[in-house]
Formats: sequence, structure tokens, C-alpha cells
Amino acid sequence: MRGETVQEIPKPYLQFKARFPQILQKNEELGTFIHEHGGPLDEKTRWLVKLGISAAGRHQTAVVTHANKARVAGASQEEIIHALLLVIPTCGFPTFMEAYNQIVTD
Repeated sequence: MRGETVQEIPKPYLQFKARFPQILQKNEELGTFIHEHGGPLDEKTRWLVKLGISAAGRHQTAVVTHANKARVAGASQEEIIHALLLVIPTCGFPTFMEAYNQIVTD
């Protein structure tokens, strides 16, 4: 699987982190808090939701990250693909394919 390799941290992220470490820290704290305490969804479901959001937003790095986190939380490849298929009716087939291409076997 393409998404199972260790990802390189994008250069713009590292530059932002160096320039605005406190802003990045607060943003990450908020994201963690919402993820862990925002509601009743279990861990696997939260990562699958984030996967769909990332795909819809065309954030390819996040697609790989969230697919990997979903796998660690117990999601099967079929569940990951289902989460991506749900993108098609709202965002279109090309948007789905961009994300799907990030997680399928070559």
C-alpha cells in the first residue's frame, strides 16, 4: 500500500512550525482536544471521518496520514475505501480518485 510508508514532513509545514511554533502548538492542541473529547464517535470512526474530509478537501498528505491512523485504529482496507467512496456523490469522481490513488496498491 502506498499509504503505509513513512511520510516526509512537508517543507511548508516545517517552515511554519519554525516561524510560528506557539500557533502551531495551539492548533494541534485544539485538534487533539476535539478529536478526543468532541463527541461519542469511537477512534476508528473519527479517523474515517477525517479521511473523508481530507479527501473532499483534496489534502493528499492528510489522506495518507488519516488512512494510516484509521488502519492503526482497526479500520480495514474495505472500510477505508468505503469512506472514500462516500466522497463521490458530493465532491465528484475525480476528487475521489485523487484520494484513492494515494492508498491503493500499485
